[in-house]
Amino acid sequence: MDTEFPGVIYHPTRRNSIRDGTLVYFLRPVSNYQALKANVDALKLIQVGLTLSDSKGNLPDFGTGTCYIWQFNFRDFDISNDYYAPESIEILKRQGIDFEKNLQKGIDSMIFVDLLFRSRLVCNGSLAWVTFHSAYDFGYLIKILTKKMLPYELHNFVLLVRMFFGAQVYDIKHIMKFCNNLYGGLERVAKRLEVDREVGNRHQAGSDSLITLKTFLKIKEKFFGGGNYYKLFAGVLYGLE
Repeated sequence: MDTEFPGVIYHPTRRNSIRDGTLVYFLRPVSNYQALKANVDALKLIQVGLTLSDSKGNLPDFGTGTCYIWQFNFRDFDISNDYYAPESIEILKRQGIDFEKNLQKGIDSMIFVDLLFRSRLVCNGSLAWVTFHSAYDFGYLIKILTKKMLPYELHNFVLLVRMFFGAQVYDIKHIMKFCNNLYGGLERVAKRLEVDREVGNRHQAGSDSLITLKTFLKIKEKFFGGGNYYKLFAGVLYGLE
């Protein structure tokens, strides 16, 4: 799963520490969550990308011989009236997102939520969710699922993630900390693992959801030998651990 949203307009408070005579900046999970909440509460979702597969990475083809992934464009965000980070919007424009078309022909997020519940993709403990640096992704989804601002406390947010998405939530950005010489953003990690982008552009949620899945499967194979050790990292979102 991947989402696109209008960037970040509020930033977390950094704490300073002196280690071995060097000034070190670090962020606490609570500070990260407070910034996440401020941004998600103030901004609106632009896209959701979903790639559905079995545990081996086989995609649905509905008997056609062509594999399918999904990208949903929402009408909620109005570039003329809503808050956004200008640099993020410019990146999305360069990657082909048409904000005027979304406003005219995009999906109402409330209709999407209704269909999401009917599909049993949420509140279904038998599913696993594979993501990359996804605290904000889940934040925006929880906002539209609950039709409310995010909870004030981090632990209540974590409980909502567990309730809607189950215990098998994997954030590659967190798992990377336990993989030798694996660092950086999604594009860099995929390239390092020789995972190609098969369709679409970066910063398009559908395409990013597919390369996220392929990267996760490659990490399982390369660093965990295809075994189940990776399951120890379930339920942890990078930056909120």
